Amino acid sequence: MAQMNMLEALRDAMRVELKQDPNVLIFGEDVGKVGGVFRVTEGLQEEFGEERVFDTPLAESAIAGMAVGMGTQGFRPIAEIQFVGFIYEALDQMFVQAARMRYRSGGRYNSPIVFRTPFGGGVKAAELHTDSLEGLAVQTPGIKVIVPSNPYDAKGLMISAIRDNDPVFFMEHLNLYRAFRDEVPEGDYAIEIGKANVVREGKDVTIIAYGMMVHTAKKAAEELAKEGIEAEVIDLRTLLPLDIDTLVKSIQKTNRAIIVQEAQKTSGVAAEVIAQINEKAILHLEAPVLRVAGPDTVYPFAQIEDAWLPSPERVVKAAKQVLNF
Repeated sequence: MAQMNMLEALRDAMRVELKQDPNVLIFGEDVGKVGGVFRVTEGLQEEFGEERVFDTPLAESAIAGMAVGMGTQGFRPIAEIQFVGFIYEALDQMFVQAARMRYRSGGRYNSPIVFRTPFGGGVKAAELHTDSLEGLAVQTPGIKVIVPSNPYDAKGLMISAIRDNDPVFFMEHLNLYRAFRDEVPEGDYAIEIGKANVVREGKDVTIIAYGMMVHTAKKAAEELAKEGIEAEVIDLRTLLPLDIDTLVKSIQKTNRAIIVQEAQKTSGVAAEVIAQINEKAILHLEAPVLRVAGPDTVYPFAQIEDAWLPSPERVVKAAKQVLNF
């Protein structure tokens, strides 16, 4: 085992796959010599050469389009979009071309691509750098969506994503890159895509979250425990496909649930999770499932983002609301 932060765990995952598979390539804006804006790919070009880890022009449509073409020719591209707010220029290539490739070609071609992108707030970044746009991706059949919350999961899920024969939208929260270190196995291991993780056992209420919000949920659970309320916290890890079975199993025990997402409230992942819970576990519920989310506004300027983001206090309030229903 080694102590790694999420940044180092992601880099180690890519190093493992670059060593094992000569068809794995990394490209994007400044990912080579500089190592990316957050230094996630630092040192990989020096280790594996410019033909396998290389810089591209400032053109997201070209980055994603090249990945689609390379995927049809047997390569496994890891294409970095520097910030999630920049994906709009690449949506056709990512969510139309790559996501439909296996279907439209009758299985002749695949798109084994990992689209990596940082996202999320709490770091006082510039405008268009901190949005949470996973809602755009989860409505797209054919693409998987992964949002890790810790270094161990980040490495194991990245290895699985690179090996997957379908495109994966891999979202990395800015605030988690260097937030803490965790024990991460050295070498090769994979975490199955589509499996949620129960990070805290409880019996009174289920708190569902992903990414940075898992840590917000855990802080809220600690506060609730001081009042004798035992909250179960579930990290979705994968948004598409969604592990509804783990959620239903938890709700059968707690009979109450809330969902925490950083993205704006309307039409987000939380809404889809609630819909599936209603379809498969409504008779186990003793209160409506509530959402704790960002308000339905554009992401605010840095000076007021702390007031915009979901907080442990808001999660505690929602938990008590469903408990007192």
